[in-house]
Amino acid sequence: MPEADKQLTDLYEHPGHLLRRAQQISVSIFYDEMGGELTPVQYAMLRSLAEHPGIDQVSLSGLAAIDTSTGATVCARLEEKGLLERKVIPSNRRQRALNITAAGAALLDEMASGAQRLRERLLAPLTDSERRQFMRLLTKLVRTNNAESRAPQAAHCQPRQSAKELDSGPG
Repeated sequence: MPEADKQLTDLYEHPGHLLRRAQQISVSIFYDEMGGELTPVQYAMLRSLAEHPGIDQVSLSGLAAIDTSTGATVCARLEEKGLLERKVIPSNRRQRALNITAAGAALLDEMASGAQRLRERLLAPLTDSERRQFMRLLTKLVRTNNAESRAPQAAHCQPRQSAKELDSGPG
């Protein structure tokens, strides 16, 4: 088989497979460092809510780049755990305004050092320069392919750095 054809059939030559493997590794390290109180998606939703108090559930799902159905389920679970509260928006009774509770804020504070360890462990094989380059390229890949997702991140939530800046940054 020609080398070019072999690359097409080798799983470890496919970026999607490597990204899936990286996600598996990231989730495993997440639970090692962050414990089992929250899933990675619950953490993303709660972290986003902490930065956007009073946001509605659909917009919060957009911030975390998850579909609205999953977002509703995650919010319900976080509410059951006493980490967020949902209140009907009087001007639109079909929407709920979300706010993080004191318990939710305290949990995020407790998890902060674990989040830093997670980042360090995940990026440990890379030099500082490679880390910056990897994060620039990964951000560019995600940002420019956002519309291809079944749950695209809301446009107003994407990184403020332009693709040109991503291409020309240090590293």
